[in-house]
Amino acid sequence: MSTSNTFPIGTTGQPWGDEEKAQWLATTSIKRSYKDDVVTKIEALKDRFDVTQYGALSFDRERYPQFGIRTHHFDASKPTILITGGVHGYETSGVHGALKFLDTEALSFTEHFNFIVAPCVSPWGYETINRWNPHAVDPNRSFVKNSPAEESANVMAFVKGLGIEIYCHIDLHETTDTDESEFRPALAARDGKAYEEDVIPDGFYLVGDSDTPNTEFQTAIINEVRKVTHIAPPDDNGDIIGAPIEQEGVINYPTKKLGLCSGFTNCQFGTTTEVYPDSPKVTDEECNDAQVAAIRGALNYLIANK
Repeated sequence: MSTSNTFPIGTTGQPWGDEEKAQWLATTSIKRSYKDDVVTKIEALKDRFDVTQYGALSFDRERYPQFGIRTHHFDASKPTILITGGVHGYETSGVHGALKFLDTEALSFTEHFNFIVAPCVSPWGYETINRWNPHAVDPNRSFVKNSPAEESANVMAFVKGLGIEIYCHIDLHETTDTDESEFRPALAARDGKAYEEDVIPDGFYLVGDSDTPNTEFQTAIINEVRKVTHIAPPDDNGDIIGAPIEQEGVINYPTKKLGLCSGFTNCQFGTTTEVYPDSPKVTDEECNDAQVAAIRGALNYLIANK
């Protein structure tokens, strides 16, 4: 595995300070509209769901409101499902997969579950097609007490404030070619480390919780998703993104220790989806459908194994 120190910002071996972070922020630009792409779809759900603005990003509060969507008439006798998307704003199908599930399938499952959905946790990241927030902080390493990312802090406060026990949390993500070409080199530079090249997996995979692996639950999701898109094979070392596979298309991380979104509740079942949108084998809509399939596979498993 080769290493490199060619990122254009910062000094080799030295973590970024405020000046370097400002230089990085100056390289970002608006590439798409959160309001047009996402907020309009959220507003179109108001006749079927309860929509709440739970926060707004201080970088531009008017431009970047954060929304939570809940099923009407919460029933305390039913388990509650939390779905999050857009924790990394550039991971497009996480956002639109969550919205498509609400639009097309969620109501068919309300006999069994309550739903809480935060479809775009990082709206600035959505518009700038970025993994980090404007302060060069990764929201998906920030689901911790006194979070350094308001994207993460706001959604945690929203869920906690509802006072509802979360039974299952499905966090919708993507792994893209730009992870390797752009975001991981930036991470190494920000932290003053050498960049070590890795391989982007070609296909869908899941990240489970090593403390609560729920092996059969993960299998059920993979089997539903494979009807829509291909499952990522391991690399030559038997790994996916540097972690050993636990079963086909599944790796496990210590989600709470790493501050990952899927670990911030004490849910009994949790998973993080990873769609691969850069494959020539898939369309954007198939990526959205893969996210919906992952949710469907999880829910059908939970129904069958009550």
